[in-house]
Amino acid sequence: MPARPLPLATYERFRTRDLDEARTQVADAFFPHELSIAKRETRIDARMNGTSFGSTGLYFMDYGGEVLIAADEWESCFVVPIPLAGAAQVSHRGERIVTTPELGFVLSPTERVSMHWEAGTPHLVAWFDRAALEAHLGRLLGWEPHRRLVFSLGMDLTRPLARSWLSVVDMIRREAETGGDMLGRPLVLNQVEELLMTQLLLTQVNNYTPALAEEPPRAAPAAVKRAMELIEAHAARPVTMADIAVAVGLDARALRDGFRRHLDTTPTAYLREVRLERARAELRLRGPGGTTVADVARRWGFVDPGRFSRAYRRHFGETPSRTLRG
Repeated sequence: MPARPLPLATYERFRTRDLDEARTQVADAFFPHELSIAKRETRIDARMNGTSFGSTGLYFMDYGGEVLIAADEWESCFVVPIPLAGAAQVSHRGERIVTTPELGFVLSPTERVSMHWEAGTPHLVAWFDRAALEAHLGRLLGWEPHRRLVFSLGMDLTRPLARSWLSVVDMIRREAETGGDMLGRPLVLNQVEELLMTQLLLTQVNNYTPALAEEPPRAAPAAVKRAMELIEAHAARPVTMADIAVAVGLDARALRDGFRRHLDTTPTAYLREVRLERARAELRLRGPGGTTVADVARRWGFVDPGRFSRAYRRHFGETPSRTLRG
């Protein structure tokens, strides 16, 4: 029986038996660190597959031998290694754990970390741009964080919240491995990355966990009206509800609450309705010789023409092609 392909095999970054090359390559992907052989007789066969998508990334990492890793404080990113097998001893910010496939860990760029990876300890590694994750935290909170974001070290991968987060990681991995176009569409990718960041912030205990658990303030009608105006003004552009919420001085949960109470809808549904109305107006204006249904759908943020047609028909009682024909 042929061996199963390694995760993210189509995104190979390097494979080497040279310690210095492995250290340089991994540092380019994550952060500067020291790398050494744990035992004199140990040899490595290090490899990395993976890529970044924007504000996040996903990698497969295996040193192919027993190694020691140490790094001082860095600035660039948060890293979440997910053990697939084996064990690693990790010390970070005064915490010490021994990882298993049921216990991953989160490295915050705030203090020295030391690790002892045993042989046979491959990992999937989720990467988060620090500035992007902390900005997303601010959007969830509804105010700008003034302290550095710091996570607890050990991540219990058996907890329901963690399993839910892993399902998003697995979806991204499968999309990358199968050549799906979801990760190549900026509007969709932005939403997937926001989901991945939100679930990490809610899943893993951090110094903002109490604030994230607080009940958000209720949205006032004036804030809802301003959000409606912003949605209408930017309907043709990639826009997220988190950005709208920040612009009107709320967090995302408060904005959803306000739309439900005052408009009996959600911000996302309202955006979809606005885009459908704008698409209908364009179809009527241009006519069959001036455009196509697929082009209009794409201009108004509908990445799947089939779904656009179904939503359009439910909303207006006719197909977009019928509207185009006049």
